[in-house]
Amino acid sequence: MLAQEDLARVVGGNVRRLRAAAKISLADLAEAGGVSKTTLHGIEQGAGNPTLGTLWALSAALRVPLGDLLEAPESAKLQVVRAGDDVPRAAGDSVDGRLLHRVKLSGTVEVYGLEIADRLQESPAHLPGVQECLVVTDGQVTAGPVEEPVELAAGDSMLHRAESPHIYRGEGRAVLVMLYPDS
Repeated sequence: MLAQEDLARVVGGNVRRLRAAAKISLADLAEAGGVSKTTLHGIEQGAGNPTLGTLWALSAALRVPLGDLLEAPESAKLQVVRAGDDVPRAAGDSVDGRLLHRVKLSGTVEVYGLEIADRLQESPAHLPGVQECLVVTDGQVTAGPVEEPVELAAGDSMLHRAESPHIYRGEGRAVLVMLYPDS
């Protein structure tokens, strides 16, 4: 669970790190992002609560995806996000977005709609570098690497490296995103 204070700290650290990596001064980023230097300084110190518009402007000025500002760097083999988890959010006037997973990839993405029956399906290992992101939209599903399957309910998601055998079982529907790196 990521509390709002923790999110502000993560966003601040990411903005500061990305600004330094891009060799952009605080004043130049503030101007490019359309915010005051004082506001940007507060954001970088983890004391700000920037709006979705501000975050989009900063990500554009830094030339990075919005998720680079919202998510703490992490490299887990298996990531699970529950429907009720407090994950990074960005809110606008009519859209409230929850960042479920981030995947850095040059390659091919395939998106499938799944209907999962209450029978076990074991899928063999895919090629090295292939990842699967499963978002359960209805029902309950057990899925993931054979050695550590996870029970997921509607609204839960999972990202895992599909380089080892993995399973699906349950009764529900899901969206499966297959991520293939360039070969």
